[in-house]
Amino acid sequence: MSGRATNGERAAMGSANRLKLGLFGANCASGRAVTRVPERWSGSWPDCLKLARMADEAGIEFMLPIGRWKGYGGDTDYQGATLETVTWACGLLAHTKRMTVFGTVHAPLIAPLIAAKQFVTADHIGEGRFGLNVVCGWNENEFDMFGASLRDHESRYEYAQEWLDAVKLAWSPAEDFDFDGRFIKLKGVRAKPKPFGGTRPVIMNAGASPTGQAFAIRNCDALFSNISDGISFDETARHVMNVRASARRAGRDIDVYTVGVVTCRPTAREAQSYYRHCIVDHADWRAVDNILAMRNVTPETRAPDEFQRLRNHQANGMGGLPLVGDPDMVAAQLARLADAGLTGIAVSFVNYLDELPYFCAEVLPRLARLGLRQGRAASKQAAP
Repeated sequence: MSGRATNGERAAMGSANRLKLGLFGANCASGRAVTRVPERWSGSWPDCLKLARMADEAGIEFMLPIGRWKGYGGDTDYQGATLETVTWACGLLAHTKRMTVFGTVHAPLIAPLIAAKQFVTADHIGEGRFGLNVVCGWNENEFDMFGASLRDHESRYEYAQEWLDAVKLAWSPAEDFDFDGRFIKLKGVRAKPKPFGGTRPVIMNAGASPTGQAFAIRNCDALFSNISDGISFDETARHVMNVRASARRAGRDIDVYTVGVVTCRPTAREAQSYYRHCIVDHADWRAVDNILAMRNVTPETRAPDEFQRLRNHQANGMGGLPLVGDPDMVAAQLARLADAGLTGIAVSFVNYLDELPYFCAEVLPRLARLGLRQGRAASKQAAP
């Protein structure tokens, strides 16, 4: 993204595609597949760098990392080895040309002025291609590692509001400002340079509760909604419509994204067989159960059928929408999500490097023929 982009162009990630695509969770060992198969994702820096270059060349709009500090145990210590997201983004931005790379940041764990400076640094490295995924609170045992308290649900969003206000003020033309909040108090603040090109990074949040969605609508360019398996496309369309209607009532516009897990093979039978091999037969069930227990989902708190449904869903990419089938089927599923009003989807694979080339070669042209994305040659020509 050369020159000076508008905030709207930043939010669009420099792309005119009707359905935007991203890669989710590649900074974590095992990615988002809670599986024991030996080919599961490494999460290593060399593999992340290869993946980013491949995705950038293919016209994938963004890469979105997971902010994880502690693994989930099990046979694989699922997501036990992870790369910190802002420094990860800096490295990838220095080696790519088009895509937006996000940092995923837990607001309570880092002082807002340090965070604002880190984000600006990344933004200058990428010449306006850094994005912020702000997290208001998550795993209590991770917060314990930092000596930080996980506030109650409402208070964590109140804190995040002050934190983000302070970050945005540091990005603004304001100089020598004070900030006097309930949680955050700053005096005589100077913050230079400002974000690249006179506009700010795109901001997203994945709040699911009414309070979380209200926070995203009030502050962010994009809301990430985790659409559960079993929810119909009509329900998805209603959800998107309701979010956008709420944003309009608040005098804002917001994009809506979701997350998915792709298993695409030449035939539906091959795809379904590999999905079962990884996500059922060789799932890391001890890690799955640890993840669920952190959410108070156990055999003691749920009926047997519901617990097993949630268990199966959790093994599938930490709850992402499964997109399983041959290229025609996967493209059709993605088209239905676009028709439901979604701006885009962040996907993961069991092994991103092994599986992305086939996805790009077979699914992307089908999406182009459906009018959802430009063809590869057109995308290259349109790129700065």
